[in-house]
Amino acid sequence: MLKEFKAFVMKGNVLDLAVAVIMGGAFGAVVTSLVNDVIMPPIGLLLGKVDFSTLAIKLSDAVTIKYGLFLNTVINLLIVGFAVFMLVRSANKMAKPAEAPPAPETKECPFCCSAIPVKATRCGFCTSEQK
Repeated sequence: MLKEFKAFVMKGNVLDLAVAVIMGGAFGAVVTSLVNDVIMPPIGLLLGKVDFSTLAIKLSDAVTIKYGLFLNTVINLLIVGFAVFMLVRSANKMAKPAEAPPAPETKECPFCCSAIPVKATRCGFCTSEQK
């Protein structure tokens, strides 16, 4: 069973997925820092020195709705979503387009069902006229 597990883990897809998860986590941390430390402070300054991370609605002593943190998270999502969109878009442009299947060289005679060249005007087997 240990050999099977080792073979499974060493497959390319599993290693690729592991690298993607690690890079995704690191990218998420960078985007979170970008939003919290670079993007939101100037926006807060423009809106009258507002710190979005402290915006909340207090419902009771124990319950608050922290909509400022929610706004930061939504901005994180938009940035990550846009980055993933750009990555997929770039990958799609680099991918080789599928080749169209070659045009058929023969067609079937509707009268005798023989294979004849597409450009033929008469069937070579039954001599019927072709359209």
